Amino acid sequence: MERSLLAKYNVQGPRYTSYPTVPYWDGTPPTEAQWLALVRDSFQASNASDGISLYIHLPYCESLCTYCGCNTRITVNHAVESVYIDALLKEWAIYRNTFAQRPRITEMHLGGGTPTFFSPTNLQRLIQGILTDCEPVDHPEYSLEGHPNNTTAAHLQVLYDLGFRRVSFGIQDFDPRVQEVVNRIQTFETVEKITTEARNIGYTSINYDLIYGLPLQKLESIRDTIQKVALLRPDRIALYSYAHVPWIKPSQRKFTELDLPTGEEKRALYELGRTMLEAEGYLEIGMDHFSLPSEALWQSYTEGTMHRNFMGYTPMHTRLSVGLGVSAIGDAWTGFLQNLKKVEDYLATVQSGHLPIFKGHVHTAEDLIYRQHILNLMCRHATRWCTTAAHVHGMSDVRVRLQPMLDHGLIAINDCSLQITEKGKPFVRNVCMAFDARLARKVPDGVLFSATV
Repeated sequence: MERSLLAKYNVQGPRYTSYPTVPYWDGTPPTEAQWLALVRDSFQASNASDGISLYIHLPYCESLCTYCGCNTRITVNHAVESVYIDALLKEWAIYRNTFAQRPRITEMHLGGGTPTFFSPTNLQRLIQGILTDCEPVDHPEYSLEGHPNNTTAAHLQVLYDLGFRRVSFGIQDFDPRVQEVVNRIQTFETVEKITTEARNIGYTSINYDLIYGLPLQKLESIRDTIQKVALLRPDRIALYSYAHVPWIKPSQRKFTELDLPTGEEKRALYELGRTMLEAEGYLEIGMDHFSLPSEALWQSYTEGTMHRNFMGYTPMHTRLSVGLGVSAIGDAWTGFLQNLKKVEDYLATVQSGHLPIFKGHVHTAEDLIYRQHILNLMCRHATRWCTTAAHVHGMSDVRVRLQPMLDHGLIAINDCSLQITEKGKPFVRNVCMAFDARLARKVPDGVLFSATV
């Protein structure tokens, strides 16, 4: 990568897990009645054809990983499990009572926190409760996040029997020095053991999460980590950029910016990882993700059907995604809703019979146009705007913002479409920022985002 390009484009910018991004969600969130009306409309439009997605946030962890940007609750008291599951099922019942027909849950993801903090028995009770009175579907995409240190064969077997076929293990880095500073210590032998158990049970898709840009991380760390990962041959690999946001996550102040690789040094970590993964037969897709060619995610990428939502990249697109649990975000396509972030507030509100609304956003017509463009760029490295007259809206301003990237050879444009070049793929988020009408109208006060590259 050219040094001048990195210097120019490695700026503060959104990760675009949503558009509009959360800081730009408008004012007062929708009321419970307004949100359920959006959910109901989306459900009726797509349940019979595509089904719906479900994200369930399980926030508990026994120890704090200091790099983590997720909403977590640290405890060793496992008595919290039953009360929390009761609340999840009560929250789901509110949505379930809104639907005019049996929901078809084609996609479900257990995230956290640490989902495997919960006992196999409690996870079984949760999923069985969710699936009660739902319409069975063929080949659902059910997945969970697992911590290698506390995920057991019993966890995996219980969920496999309920339809789960994909598991994602958080590895981050095998370097002992890096593991110690981020308080995420797990051995290669531990990861190998649970990976083997998952395969023996029948899981068909195993993902490893890796992070580059962590404190004390060097090229040798990445090289050793990728060599070890290659021995275990997961089906998918996410090689994420570490997001340093200590003003949001104070735990990240356990180390300082002086401990972090930045700029060229940080990008070199990714380039080494990518080169090594490609040499092992992994193919780069979307942003920061790699897949074996036999994997469903790669097949959806080549067919142009891959989608990105709050759960990450997925081989399917559902119009409605319901978020359950503390801080979970739901997506009705025409709007977003995020749940309360504090466990006690979440429990009290759900127990009172109401949705635990924290914030939300109802999309404007403009939002929906730019949302689709940004999704296209994230999933296909390309987008078009001449399909309908509406898609021409605001494109003259977007073209002005794109011009420097065109001059640098990061994109190719014609009258109706844009393609991100190979040279431009490290700068996908910068291209998306050119389509971000809300960001263009109001630059944020202070620091909100991590670096884009």
